[in-house]
Formats: sequence, structure tokens, C-alpha cells
Amino acid sequence: MDKERFKRKLTHNTQRMLSTVKWILLALLTGCIVGLVGTLFHLCLDTVTNLRLTHPALLLLLPVGGVLIVALYRLILKEKDPGTNLVLSAIHSNDEIPLRMAPLIFISTSITHLCGGSAGREGAALQLGGSIGNALGKGFHLNSQDRHTMIMCGMSAAFSALFGTPIAATVFSMEVVSVGIMHYAALVPCAIASLVARSIASSFGIPAPFYEILQLPEFGAISAVKASALGILCGLLSICFCVLLHQSQHLYQKFLKNPYLRAFTGGTVVLLLTMLVGDQTYNGTGTPMINQCMEGKVFWGAFLLKMLFTALTLGCGYKGGEIVPTFFIGASFGCLFGNLLGFSPSLCAAIGMGALFCGVTNSPLTSLLICMEMFGMDALPYFLLSIALSYMVSGYYGLYSSQKIVYSKYKSNYINKQTL
Repeated sequence: MDKERFKRKLTHNTQRMLSTVKWILLALLTGCIVGLVGTLFHLCLDTVTNLRLTHPALLLLLPVGGVLIVALYRLILKEKDPGTNLVLSAIHSNDEIPLRMAPLIFISTSITHLCGGSAGREGAALQLGGSIGNALGKGFHLNSQDRHTMIMCGMSAAFSALFGTPIAATVFSMEVVSVGIMHYAALVPCAIASLVARSIASSFGIPAPFYEILQLPEFGAISAVKASALGILCGLLSICFCVLLHQSQHLYQKFLKNPYLRAFTGGTVVLLLTMLVGDQTYNGTGTPMINQCMEGKVFWGAFLLKMLFTALTLGCGYKGGEIVPTFFIGASFGCLFGNLLGFSPSLCAAIGMGALFCGVTNSPLTSLLICMEMFGMDALPYFLLSIALSYMVSGYYGLYSSQKIVYSKYKSNYINKQTL
């Protein structure tokens, strides 16, 4: 009897060891492939952005660029494009992610940035990494559960390569899918793929973002109250941003049935708004504004304009991400809050970025890790408090309708509902 038990244990241990080796090898491969593709994507977006800033006349192509993106999706995907929602739903279901989504999101996001649409790049990276991870899983004939892990592995690698926060990228793909639980089975492959992808991106000279908080007050009762107020306001602002993004798409579809007409009209509106503003502050990712906010400089309406520009761009059919625009909005809103209260605008900009990201993604642990990687550890109590409050106040709203709220934010109840 003891010999039989020993044989079973030995068999189980051998299987676990083989599984560990398998995932290490798959993660290394995924990290290398997605890291190279993500690096190329980053360099391409930088190139088209610099080209647009050097030749502002390219903004006149905004309406045409939108029409071209719609045509590409109709020609190549041949079905309704659910974007990042498809990647998330594929992890907790058997939805199929076509590999052709990878080059499609690569090209269409590049067109968006070349023409001056207001969008980010990390949301596109999730689609890019997820589709490549799924294709690798199919290529190695993995079962459906293992393919789900490969999708998360690809997402982490792409996010890490493009944004430069490998620790947060590791956790994000495990946390964002199902709010209230973590897919810990994907921890090892996601961690390895994320670190490998970031290493590849670094070798090509892609820097990791780091912002210095110029004035850091001592954490006490009064400063905690101010940070709490900002966290609550960011939670409420995240609801407004999510509703604005979803409603803009709904209104476009309601009043402009033809997708080509929607894209052309939306591009024209964004172009006219850019001309009214007089510069390209709200086009593209808007990363330079984040640097200004960290220095305490902000136009009071910057966060509102970025929300409007982004909703008008993504709602009519342009492709890109919502994450960097979220950082823009959070930084500008936080900086404004700090200036009005006379409370370290630089710190408030950092708090705004983390808290608003948490509100729109429902990912508090990722938000805290992003703040640690971008701003260091010194302001950790402020980030922890504001992110926790934003997570609670933001309710069940989110950027991605396929994201599931598995457990309630307010009680330890299983609710399993999709975000609003």
C-alpha cells in the first residue's frame, strides 16, 4: 500500500514538474515573440506620431483615416469588431480570437495616431498580445484552459513591452478579466513573459516611464483626508468617463447607421475641435501633458477636453487604447485638484493617474503596482488610500463590457455580473 501511494505521489510530482517546465518554455517563447512585435509597434507609433507633429497637415487626413480603418476591418475581419472585449471574454469562455486581429489592430492604431485621433496604445497591445498568445496556444495544440493562460501571457508581455511596467503587467491580465478573483495559475507564465518582453523592449531603447513627485508632504490626518477626497472624486470621474465612452459609441450608431459615415463624421468633428483648440495637445496619447501636470502646470479644462476627444475618436470607429488617455485625464484632474487646494499638484497628479486607472479598469492591485513602478515607494500610503476609495466608489462601471464582476465590491457575495 505504501509503495502504491509513493508511486502516485511520484507520478503527480513528475507531472507538476513537466507542467512547470512546459509553461516556462511557452512563456519564454511568448515573451520573445510578443516582445519583438510590441517593440515594433511602439517604434511604429512613435514614428507616426513624430511625423504628425512635424507635418501638422496630416491632421486633415483624420476623416479619411477613419474610413480606411473601417474598410480594413470589413475586408480582413469580416465580422463585428468587439476589440479588447473579445480578448477578455475569450479567457472565461471559448470565444475565438482570430490571429488576423494582431496585424489589423497594429495597422489601424498606427493610422489613428498618424492622423491625430485621441487614443492610447496599451489597449491595442492587449488585443495584439492576446491574439498572438491564443495563436501560439492553438499551434501547440493546448486545451482550452491552457489557451486561456496563453492569452493572459500574451497580454502581459504586450503591456510590459509597450508601457514598461513589467510587475503591473504581470498582474493586470490576471486581475482585469474577473473582478474579485485572481487567475493565479497564470502567474508564472505571465511573470516570465512580461519580464522577457520588457527586456527586449529595453534593448531597443524603449524607456520605462518614471515621474518624479516634486513635493511630497508628510502623510498625516489632513493630507490623508485630501488624498481620500481626490480618490473619491476620481472614482466618480471614472464613471463619467466610462459612460461617455459607451454612450458616444451608442449615439454614433443610433444617428449614423453607416459605419463609413460614422468614421468620416467623427474624424471631421475631432479635426474641427483640434482647429478650435489651436494645437495637438489632445490628439494622440497626450503624454507631454502628463509631464506638465507632474510639474504642477495644467489648464483647468484639460481633463474634460481629453475625455471629449477620446470619446469622439474611439466611439466612431478609430482604434487604439483608453489607458494612456486615462492617465492624461487623471493627471490633469489631480493637478487641478492640487492647485485649487494648495496641496502638492505633483503628488495629486500621480494620485489621479492611479486612482482613475483603478476606477475604469476595476484593478486595484495593478493600479497600486503601476504607481510603485512609475513614481517609487515614497508616496505609497497616498496611492493605497486613494486607489482603495476609487475602487469602491466607481461601482460596477468599467471600460470593458466583457469584464466580469465575480464578487461584489461591497459584500463578500458572489454576483457574477458584467460591468456597466
